[in-house]
Amino acid sequence: MKEAKKGKDGCGDKKCPFHGNLKCRGRTFTGTVVSAKMHKTVTVEWSWKYFLPKYERYERRRTKIKAHNPKCIDAKEGDIVRISECRPLSKTKNFVVIEKTGKEKGFKEKTEAMTESKHKKKEEKKEERAEEAKGGENAAIEG
Repeated sequence: MKEAKKGKDGCGDKKCPFHGNLKCRGRTFTGTVVSAKMHKTVTVEWSWKYFLPKYERYERRRTKIKAHNPKCIDAKEGDIVRISECRPLSKTKNFVVIEKTGKEKGFKEKTEAMTESKHKKKEEKKEERAEEAKGGENAAIEG
């Protein structure tokens, strides 16, 4: 395991595997940070292929895991990180970020495209509802 950046006193986080007393054991994964909005927590996601024997084809599946983000590592959205299993840190956190390996190319563009498509779908639904409401009023007036 690579050492994280060490300051004079370290990061001062008890749940840091480098400067605290947290022991890492079990599985390790590499993924992309999708969300870093929570305090000292990041959501890491990676995709993998699953074979469907009936159709003899692969489908893409993804896994999302919440992990502890120590101050000395400080992973942001779009970073590619390595996470390692540890003891349960909270109800949903059983992993800790141990290394930043780089940035994902095109992460901003991908997230922007996803948010735009969500807004377009919402607008289309609003327009459909408005048209249905107008059609219901016209039918009531004629009848």
